[in-house]
Amino acid sequence: MTWKLKWIGLLAALLVLTGCQQENKPPANQSAPPSGKKIPQTVEVKQTAPEPKRDQSPQAKADRLAQLAMQVPNVKSASAVVMGKYTLVGIALDPTLDRGRVGTIKYTVAQALKEDPLGANALVTADPALTQRIRELSEHIRQGHPVGGLMNELAEIANRIAPQPSRETERTERAPNKMNQERLNQSRQAPAR
Repeated sequence: MTWKLKWIGLLAALLVLTGCQQENKPPANQSAPPSGKKIPQTVEVKQTAPEPKRDQSPQAKADRLAQLAMQVPNVKSASAVVMGKYTLVGIALDPTLDRGRVGTIKYTVAQALKEDPLGANALVTADPALTQRIRELSEHIRQGHPVGGLMNELAEIANRIAPQPSRETERTERAPNKMNQERLNQSRQAPAR
């Protein structure tokens, strides 16, 4: 019976000790959300305005890009021709400007056009002859002449402005073989006459 009394006493002591313990609560921090409640999420959304309705004809695009080019300092006038997703832009500058300054202005115009969605694929030239040809082509298109008849002229101007991309150039160099190497060695060793 003594062991039963010991167990009952031990059990009573445990109940008293566990019943008297304080509840472990986090500190009362007013900025902390109460536990168990869902925290509302704040979502930032970029404010977008609807795009204004614009004339999307190629000539309207060309006029817009020419106006953007003329906003760059030192550009006297600009002409543009849109052909598909590409645009040719000719800019007229002061002929007394040095070559480095012309290159800087051309680069500035290209960057300004790149920022505009319509001018992302614009080719810019400051060459007076090409600028005059672009101006004449723009006038022909404005007068209603079909662009299809002018495509060869446009392609020629585009080729003069932009060099051929390196990945499209053909490899003309042949891999050396034994016969070519012997011929090359003989020509190097040939005595001078």
